[in-house]
Order: sequence, then C-alpha cells, then structure tokens
Amino acid sequence: MPRIRMPKRIEFENDAGQTVRYVRHGDGGYVSPQADVAADAVIGRGTYVEGGAQVHAGARIGEVTWVDHGAVVGRDARIGSSVHLGPGSFVGAGARVADHVHLGRDVRIEASATVEAEASVPDGEVVRHRYAQAA
Repeated sequence: MPRIRMPKRIEFENDAGQTVRYVRHGDGGYVSPQADVAADAVIGRGTYVEGGAQVHAGARIGEVTWVDHGAVVGRDARIGSSVHLGPGSFVGAGARVADHVHLGRDVRIEASATVEAEASVPDGEVVRHRYAQAA
C-alpha cells in the first residue's frame, strides 16, 4: 500500500474570507503559526491546533482532533482521537481525555483528571477527578 504524502503547509479561506494557514507538526497534524506547541508534543494526523492555543511538553494528541482558539493542553496530558477542545478550554498536567469527547467553551479539566470516552462536557464545567457521560 503506497504511503500518502502530507503537505508541509496548508491554507484555506474561511467563511469570513480570511486566509488561514497551518504548518505540519512533525509527521502529524497542523498547527497555526499563532499557536504555541512544544517541540516534543505529539500531534496526530488530521488534527488542527488553532491560533492562541498552547500544547505543553510531553503532551500527546490523537488523530482528527481540534484544539480550538485559546485552548491549553498541559504537560504530559493525553488527548484521544476525534476530540474537540472548545475555545478557552484547559486540560491540566497529566490529565486524560478519551476518544470522541467534546469539551465546551471554557471547560477546565484539572491535573490528573479523566474524561471518559464519548462524553460531552458542557461550557464552563470544572472536572476535578472523573467525568463520564450520564446514561
């Protein structure tokens, strides 16, 4: 099976008619030049890190994930695949966010806390230990 080549940079026009540019991070996803991403952070394929976002050292972000404007991923945090970190959300050091999770605007996941798979955390929520989607 042939390996698909990923471009080093991409750009597109958003709904407001602005040109948005991203640069590939290592062999993984794309990062806005206005984002702050540690050199050793792992950004999965198909993942986008928006302007104003921060991804600290040792963090690992899965595939097809969206780190929205102003979101912060702390040191050694683990973010799964198909996750949306809403604008201004914060994932503390060593925290874990499983696959298929949606974090709303200004959500705070404290250090070492866990968000279970397929959860949707509402705007402004603070998770101190564990968050699982109510059945």
